[in-house]
Amino acid sequence: SAPAATALASGYKTDNGVIGMDPSKRVRFKNIAEMAHEKGIKVGIVTSVSLDHATPASFYAHQPSRKDYYEISRQLADSGFDYFAGGGFVQPTGKKKDKPSSIEYAKSKGYLFVNSKRDFLNLKKGTSRVLVFNPDLDKDAAMPYAMDRNGGDMSLAELTEKGIELLDNPRGFFMMVEGGKIDWACHANDAAASIRDTLAFDEAVRKALAFAAKHPGETLVVVTGDHECGGMTLGFAGTRYDSFFEKLLAQKGSYQAFDAKFAAYKKGHTSANGKLEDVLPLVESFFGLKKLDGARMKTVEKLAALGDRTSRDELALALSPRELKALEEALKASLAGEQVKAKDENTYLIYGGYEPFTIALTHILNNKAGIGWTSYSHTGVPVPVFVAGQGQEIFNGYYDNTDVARKMMAVMGFNPAFASR
Repeated sequence: SAPAATALASGYKTDNGVIGMDPSKRVRFKNIAEMAHEKGIKVGIVTSVSLDHATPASFYAHQPSRKDYYEISRQLADSGFDYFAGGGFVQPTGKKKDKPSSIEYAKSKGYLFVNSKRDFLNLKKGTSRVLVFNPDLDKDAAMPYAMDRNGGDMSLAELTEKGIELLDNPRGFFMMVEGGKIDWACHANDAAASIRDTLAFDEAVRKALAFAAKHPGETLVVVTGDHECGGMTLGFAGTRYDSFFEKLLAQKGSYQAFDAKFAAYKKGHTSANGKLEDVLPLVESFFGLKKLDGARMKTVEKLAALGDRTSRDELALALSPRELKALEEALKASLAGEQVKAKDENTYLIYGGYEPFTIALTHILNNKAGIGWTSYSHTGVPVPVFVAGQGQEIFNGYYDNTDVARKMMAVMGFNPAFASR
């Protein structure tokens, strides 16, 4: 994400893990947000993950490592940009929690810190330098997945809409909005969570397009990604030529939410005494997946063959002997603690370092829907670019990710540049 976002922000390549600098880590690239800020154009950065994460950081920070979270959070405040909103800071007081608060530092730089939905919604046009954290953040300082969100959480669309309201002015504005948890869900091979966060991102794009429609000839909306993740495939050998995406509706929350529920069972059980039958009720309530005994299976199959809709639905989410065996093995791995780190190649290939039992369940449901995965990492699949508005015609064709930044800069009258050596 770091070099990809650096390319999208500055128009230059760099090494993995580097934020806004060249591979030598001595030369800083000036990014499009900084160029806009220097011209008196207001700037906003919005993301569903932490604000010091690689992608948002590449639009305001310059660090040798994306893991320099504390230094990145300080550079956020130093940027002087007008609107930051979404997740929080991973290390607000440093890695050892012994440094001055980055939140307090932002306040000292003139930022209004907002941490409740009520205060967020009450922000009015004319308010400058705002730092917004969603009130509910996970251990990585990210917002909840869209399907796990509650009434007190802000949506990506709300953050985008408020950003437009606060940034809109006669001189214009630049805003980068990231649906960062789409990527995280794909890392975990959770199709339902990925799709729901993609739809949440789509609502944010809708807000941008609504603004563009009111300001034709002076607004450009660019929608793209820094990379594909997970190698998601619409098509699975087990479903042959069919897809059943509606089966994903049975999933009640993200893999992260299931991990939290499953943790309660893990506390009192080991691989020696844990039983699949113990957790099947939780599996059914959360994923809709169900174990049917022999007699019930025959009855359901007969009724389904006669066209009974309820029986068809039940059969569609019934666990096969192969799937039950996979769950038995995954439960044993989870209760042995193997989710913390994949201890061998085989374990990693199957579970990717995530909670084995959860991964097995998302894979089973995804496969039943006709969705497959090839990786727990980023892939080289070409990423689409969708553009609407002023200058859209120059985005036709296939091109390098650095060209996305250069084309946006061309529309805004900027040129790629080094900030310093």
